[in-house]
Amino acid sequence: MSVDAAPGAVPPPRRAGAADLGIDLSDRDFWARPQAERHAVFDRLRSERPFAFFAEPEIPSLPSGPGYHAVTRYADLEAISSQPAVFCSGQGAVSIQDVPADLNEFYGSLISMDDPRHAKIRRIVAKTFTPRMLERVVDSVAGIVDDVLAGVRRRAAEGDGTFDVVADLAAPIPLRVICDMMGVPDEDRAMVLARSNVILSGGDPELVEDEDDPLTGVLMAGIELAGLMERLAAERVARPTDDLTTALVTTEVEGEKLTHREIASFFILLLVAGNETTRTAISQGLLALQEHPEQRTAWVADPGLTRSAVEEIVRWVSPVTWMRRTATRDGEVNGYRFSAGDKFLLFYAAANRDPEVFAEPHRLELARDPNPHVGFGSKGPHFCLGAHLARRELAVTFAKVFEQLPDLQVTGPPDRLRSSFVNGLKRLPARLTDA
Repeated sequence: MSVDAAPGAVPPPRRAGAADLGIDLSDRDFWARPQAERHAVFDRLRSERPFAFFAEPEIPSLPSGPGYHAVTRYADLEAISSQPAVFCSGQGAVSIQDVPADLNEFYGSLISMDDPRHAKIRRIVAKTFTPRMLERVVDSVAGIVDDVLAGVRRRAAEGDGTFDVVADLAAPIPLRVICDMMGVPDEDRAMVLARSNVILSGGDPELVEDEDDPLTGVLMAGIELAGLMERLAAERVARPTDDLTTALVTTEVEGEKLTHREIASFFILLLVAGNETTRTAISQGLLALQEHPEQRTAWVADPGLTRSAVEEIVRWVSPVTWMRRTATRDGEVNGYRFSAGDKFLLFYAAANRDPEVFAEPHRLELARDPNPHVGFGSKGPHFCLGAHLARRELAVTFAKVFEQLPDLQVTGPPDRLRSSFVNGLKRLPARLTDA
């Protein structure tokens, strides 16, 4: 790993595109292609154009910026992630385009902050995740999974045996965990799911009202979610309960508490980082086990594989495809020159298939160990705060699917989300053969 920042001493960087390779990561249609095809493109970029430069996709209401570098090698991604002072998040981590500062922080929360503010807010949030609260949440996962899988069995039995893995199984589990944790009333949960789908749509025309103006849909969805959480926060101030929202409004670090707006922002982050990513890992993990039946057989026969299997599922799926970093000064990373203001998209999906780090990276190997994947982020202050809970949800879900739905069979190809940011599925048809 090498990062050398010496303002004024580094010549202007090269900006080698990938048009001659027939590659454009800013083309939305690219992200609807099968996963194997996308990884073949990442393989080529790693070997032939590791810092390929792309024009920014055009989004109505947002000015197009100067473009971005696609970081596809593991060593480069790790070097950038471990130098937050040189490659910052505060100018935007979840949007390629620059957005107004208040919107950037509201929709990105901790992900789009730099120290010292990031460190202070993270300390407040981390303090609310007490061992008692985490134990209560983790203990609730098993009951939630049992209930969801029983619903799948009923739906299949009452119909023709078919169901949708995403809508009926993968989506309800993390949504219920998060809503239970935050104390969201049952009557608000359908709205929470619908609005979080819009925020994470990546402009997919099926999930936004106006595909020519997806930004407005995202803003309106955020406003509705913020209104819900600001209402709940005010209620918890008046009538505290034993949930995370109460902990967030009452916890104090160095004399500072989170505002209700900051709590609403954190809730949106939970929906992104905790809901969609776990949903994606479950649905794509079940698809991967269908495509690699020998791996599923090995896991069912040996529950001791669960720890390494969960890590391999996260590596294989890479639920969040990229995060953005912005250079704060001129410098050089692993021999590649950059200038202050340059944007870098850290493609976790590409780094997780780097043959320099992972033997046979395109092979699903549930016993893979060690497995230093970056599915929860890389080195640095932005490693996923909820990684422990996500691992627990995945471990419990797969174990109970093997036990309660051993006859689950995927029956058709997945309908992929047309988003570069989330490697999600909209639908995955399946049936229970015993129904």
